[in-house]
Amino acid sequence: MSNMGVVSPCFCIRSVVHLLRPGVQKMGYFQLHTASRCAAKNHYEVLVLGGGSGGITMSARMKRKVGAENVAVVEPHEKHYYQPMWTLVGAGAKQLATSGRPTASVIPSGVKWIKSKVTELDPDKNCIRLADDRKISYKYLIIALGLQLHYEKIKGLPEGFNYPKIGSNYSVHTVEKTWKALQDFKEGNAIFTFPNTPVKCGGAPQKIMYLSEAYLRKTGKRSKANIIFNTSLGSIFTVQKYADRLLEIIKARNIVVNYKHNLIEVRADKQEAVFENLDTPGVTKVYQYEMLHVTPPMGPPDVLMNSPVSDAAGWLDIDKENLQHKKYPNVFGIGDCTNLPTSKTAAAIAAQSAVLDKTISSVMKNQLPTKQYDGYTSCPIVTGYDRVILAEFDYNSQPLETFPIDQSKERLLMYYMKADLMPFLYWNGLLKGYWGGPAPIRKLLHLGLK
Repeated sequence: MSNMGVVSPCFCIRSVVHLLRPGVQKMGYFQLHTASRCAAKNHYEVLVLGGGSGGITMSARMKRKVGAENVAVVEPHEKHYYQPMWTLVGAGAKQLATSGRPTASVIPSGVKWIKSKVTELDPDKNCIRLADDRKISYKYLIIALGLQLHYEKIKGLPEGFNYPKIGSNYSVHTVEKTWKALQDFKEGNAIFTFPNTPVKCGGAPQKIMYLSEAYLRKTGKRSKANIIFNTSLGSIFTVQKYADRLLEIIKARNIVVNYKHNLIEVRADKQEAVFENLDTPGVTKVYQYEMLHVTPPMGPPDVLMNSPVSDAAGWLDIDKENLQHKKYPNVFGIGDCTNLPTSKTAAAIAAQSAVLDKTISSVMKNQLPTKQYDGYTSCPIVTGYDRVILAEFDYNSQPLETFPIDQSKERLLMYYMKADLMPFLYWNGLLKGYWGGPAPIRKLLHLGLK
């Protein structure tokens, strides 16, 4: 295989033998497609894009399938974070340092770590381009690039974070500012936002609200605080069962919820937040704040925008049941970067990883995938420093609960699961490719009826 220079194009060789045979099946196209190889410097049987939750768990699973030397992970960052913990970090219940580990420590041993950023995907030639202009070719590609935060789409951010009274649990750079703003609260409005875009962990914007309200009660400041949740959505939660219980909590704790309110500007020097009413576009309202928690707009990674593998909105276009790309049968996706119509959570990634493992095994054997993902996702809604509502549901926004109890109730047990058990499962189960979600436990606890 020739050594590629910076300006060298991808050269590909396609076999047409299968097209000449009668009765060519779908897998015939698959065999034809993977016969094409980019004349790149490096080639791997399985190439994983992204070293987050989805990328690491799939690289661990692929290592066991094809051998570590045949797997590579492309990831530019030196640190890997368990981001679900940041809800508790922003409320002072956990330390930020406990949420991160060196990327080198979570990459499966023997798997190649390519410390670079993906800048281009060329699925027709089975190769990708890196930030240093290197090209890597593959036989199978797993895309797990996560999503991108867009603080800059709110006027006044991210520079507004240089001022006090404002924070965001969605970034390693701003999560501790949330805790500082909460501690420094004296009197006035504590405002929490939800943007007009898809987000990861859709419950997180209100989790920090409940925790902040509990903290202000605990410190004797609650009577001086107006707790306000300004959300661009039209409801508090997508699943009615949990929404009903959350509305009870909101009413009992005297929290104000304004629907269809989208944050468009932060005037941090004046402690002002500007919201647009989505029901009456162009109509805005300015709120004075003593504390502001910002959930930023989010979107697909830049490399997926206008990519051959993406849909019109820029999300990876995969089959919602087997997680295989709709056009390129040797390309697969997992996690936040996909267009799967379910909440973007670590729990969803766990369930997806088990299905994707089976799908790839079938494809490698030239068989049609049969394992199906039901959209399972989970959102442990933290409602206090010792209480959690464990929401679990599927593609149809119907509860898909693991335990044979009413999980819409606030429970201490679920809080300890969120704070202690789930991080353990993440580092020692999911990232090592052994935790594929609670489906087997659910089946056992429900005597096989669910």
